[in-house]
Amino acid sequence: MTLTTTALFTADGDGFVSRGVPELFLSFDGIRGDRHAGRTRESDARTPWHGRGKDIANTRQVSLLSVEELAEIAAALGLGALEAHWVGANVLVEGMAGFTQLPSASRLMWPSGATLFVTEPNAPCRHAGAAVAKAHGRPGIELEFAKVAKGKRGLVALVEREGAIHAGEAIRIVPPGRG
Repeated sequence: MTLTTTALFTADGDGFVSRGVPELFLSFDGIRGDRHAGRTRESDARTPWHGRGKDIANTRQVSLLSVEELAEIAAALGLGALEAHWVGANVLVEGMAGFTQLPSASRLMWPSGATLFVTEPNAPCRHAGAAVAKAHGRPGIELEFAKVAKGKRGLVALVEREGAIHAGEAIRIVPPGRG
């Protein structure tokens, strides 16, 4: 199966919202300057078995969302649109219904050889809900976003092979256990 890279983003400012860029260079540290870059990160609510604030491997270097699932979330919230950069996306893809259900350990490969290793689905969070609420001037949807986006919030991944990726490029999916 092949996906298309629709848009690319980096969250290199102070906040959660990302900005569009024509190219990303994926390094073993993630996306240089992005808020999720680094080989390690501090444990948080997603990793309660470590306790908060412990240094752990960063399995959340890159956030991927799909056009199809963003449209489903927007419709469920009664919004005209839900922009990927509002929810801190790095890569927006198109061409697969149920993108968030892609199994962990799948690999996403670009023409440059750049490869992302999918670690897990991205759980909806209040930061994303707050950004959507602010963009639409509807404070009440902050918590509703988390409920509606469950199972549709995309994937997080780590960089398995470095390289540049560009909007418009095809992405090859390699299922777990396949060569």
